Amino acid sequence: MKDFGAHSDEELIVLIQQDDSIAFEALYDRYWKKLYYQAARKTNSLEDAQEIVQNIFASLWLRRHQLQIESNLASYLAVAVKYKIFKYLAQQYKKEAFRKDTEWIDFDNSTQDWLQFEELRVRLEQLVSELPEKCQLIFKLSREEGLTYKQIAERMNISVKTVETQLSRALKKIRAGIQRFLITL
Repeated sequence: MKDFGAHSDEELIVLIQQDDSIAFEALYDRYWKKLYYQAARKTNSLEDAQEIVQNIFASLWLRRHQLQIESNLASYLAVAVKYKIFKYLAQQYKKEAFRKDTEWIDFDNSTQDWLQFEELRVRLEQLVSELPEKCQLIFKLSREEGLTYKQIAERMNISVKTVETQLSRALKKIRAGIQRFLITL
């Protein structure tokens, strides 16, 4: 095994560009600990810091043939860690924001919500059936068939004012009944 301890960073880069994996290991051994500590300090996670550093060195090896480092290698790697940490922190921020946005959702209550909705629907039907016959008919024509006051008045041969009055009474009774029902839920 060759000893690359005396080689400069620039010499190691040239060897790495020639596919020398032992030179790459020497470079890795020279810088991984410093980069790891820097990443661990900023991420507060040893595992994530290790992954960040591993990704930097993996990228360095994969791009070894196109590698052109203008400054010294230590600065290049320090900047690489800095950008990876920024990316990591942005991802953590997004995850936290998503968690906060969705924590109000209670996925376990879907069946309970459906049952309560069914109870409410049954109660509404019951309240409508308790209305006087004429009032009930006007309500159904308005809400179920979507007719206007004028259309209901023409169909029932009554005035528009009567339709308004009957519908107003129906809605008051239904609202009161629904409010009482919701309080019991």
